[in-house]
Amino acid sequence: MTIRVMLADDQTLLRATFRMLIDSCEDMTVVGEASDGAEAVDLARAHHPDIVLMDIRMPGTDGLAATSAICADPELSATRVLILTTFETEDYVARALHAGASGFLGKDVTTDTLLAGLRTIASGEALLSPAATRTLIANFLMTPAPGTRLVSARHLSELTARERETMAMAAEGRSNTEIAETLTLSPLTVRTHIYRAMAKLGARDRAQLVVIAYQTGLVQVTPPTP
Repeated sequence: MTIRVMLADDQTLLRATFRMLIDSCEDMTVVGEASDGAEAVDLARAHHPDIVLMDIRMPGTDGLAATSAICADPELSATRVLILTTFETEDYVARALHAGASGFLGKDVTTDTLLAGLRTIASGEALLSPAATRTLIANFLMTPAPGTRLVSARHLSELTARERETMAMAAEGRSNTEIAETLTLSPLTVRTHIYRAMAKLGARDRAQLVVIAYQTGLVQVTPPTP
């Protein structure tokens, strides 16, 4: 299946570079380009891409507002947002995660990392393994924004012991393969437990499942090391 990618970045040259790279892959294609957040939302609604590669800093409507609009649209429930950032705007990145972003990449990533990231997001997983990203999650959950929907710890009772265990390990940034090796399970079984936990807790994707793990106390927030 071809992964349909939409680009949202105000830098024309960067978009052209990404398009050439993505279109060179047999399993991916670029279906649209947006130069600001408002255009990104309109094009997402028109093309229903699998992934929006979203710059967080754009003129007018920024990537944060666009991510919120896309992830809140029921007709775009199958569209995932992969944020491009330098990790310098921690507040914006963390808020984008809560809005439904499925992962983050720095703009200085290698081509292999970018393509692997797109495939990871398309497979239903999230780019949450880097320590910097987990720190952003922890920082944001210490001081959630007004109006943030918090999930009660009592909802964890709906999960089986194995589902809670795999969810906790996912929140620590472990991949399905790493979890499988630790628990002596197959990656497919781990993925099934993750999906069941997502369904029971109403998580849009793995990224939101991680947020819920911190919110409910299943995984404790560790303050970043000075």
